[in-house]
Amino acid sequence: MRGMSNRKLVPLCGAAEVAPGAAVRAEAQGRSYAVYNVGGNIYVTQDECTHGPGYLSEGYVLDDEIECPFHQGRFHIPSGRATCAPATEPLKVWKVAVVDGKVCIDPEEHGSGE
Repeated sequence: MRGMSNRKLVPLCGAAEVAPGAAVRAEAQGRSYAVYNVGGNIYVTQDECTHGPGYLSEGYVLDDEIECPFHQGRFHIPSGRATCAPATEPLKVWKVAVVDGKVCIDPEEHGSGE
């Protein structure tokens, strides 16, 4: 992927492990991530909800949003923007590169849906 150095990329999971319309939990370097397949596009956000103790990888993918299983707050998956209360703080999101069938990110290069 443009702008991402292969030296910094960390593999999270196989792209084939993430079914369309699903989210899976991936762990790397002591952190948890939620990996999504939305319409054939792969996205990665932090796994922890910004509102409470819920894990988004255990939530419900609704079109391009993820609903937290704890308090039903929602986030726009591609941007991390909070879209439904009680969630108000955006998620961290990472650019994704699929390298040799693996979903990879640079853990130090993230943004948020602000």
